[in-house]
Amino acid sequence: MAAETPTTDLDEIATQLDTDATESGLSNEQYKAKMARRKEVQDKRLADRTSEKGLIIVNTGNGKGKTTAALGMVMRSLGHGFNVAIIQFIKGAWEPAEKAILAQWDQLSFHAMGEGFTWETQDRDRDIQMAQTAWEKALTYLQNPDYRLVLLDEVNIALKLGYLTPEQILAGLEQKPADTHVILTGRGAPPALIERADLVTEMKLVKHPFREQGVKAQAGIEF
Repeated sequence: MAAETPTTDLDEIATQLDTDATESGLSNEQYKAKMARRKEVQDKRLADRTSEKGLIIVNTGNGKGKTTAALGMVMRSLGHGFNVAIIQFIKGAWEPAEKAILAQWDQLSFHAMGEGFTWETQDRDRDIQMAQTAWEKALTYLQNPDYRLVLLDEVNIALKLGYLTPEQILAGLEQKPADTHVILTGRGAPPALIERADLVTEMKLVKHPFREQGVKAQAGIEF
C-alpha cells in the first residue's frame, strides 16, 4: 500500500501545478493529463481537511478593499441564516450605505460607533472613550454563542492610534465561542494580532485615483 502524501507536500504540488507553464502551450493530451493530476491532488487535499473552527481573520494593508472583503463574508453568513454583528470603530458620524442595505436582515446587528476620522474629531480623549465604548459593545457579541460572525471594522486603526491595546483585543478574542468567526479590519494590524490570527490578508496599494488623479471619494465606491 502506497504511503500517504503529507498535506504540506500536497499543498506544494498544487502550487507547482498552478504555476507551471501556461496551458496555452500544451497539447490537448498534455492539458488533460495536467488537469487530471491537479484534480487528484485537490481531492486528496480536500479529503484531509475535515475539521472546522471559528476563525480569526485579519484584513490589513494600505490597499483599498479591507472592509469590502469583510462585508462579502457578512453577506455569505447572512445568506446561511447566521446571526451577524458589525461594530464600526471609526465610522459613525455619517451613515454608511452598507448599513442602509444590510438593515433588511433581522439577524444582523449593526453598530457604527465612531465619530469619524481623527483629523475630523480633533479630540483624542473623546476618540479613546468612543473606541473603548465600541469595544465593550463588541465584547457582548464576541461572548454570545448565538452570533456566528462578528466584524470589528477599522479596529486595527483604533489599535494603531492607541485607543485600544493589543492585549485588550487578544483577551477578548479568547472569550469567543469555538465556532464564532471574527474579522478585524484596518491598516496597521499589530504583529501580535497577526500572529494570533488564522487568516491574514494584506491589501497592497498599487494605484489609487485619489492620489494619482485627484478623484474624490464617490458614492458606491468609497461610501
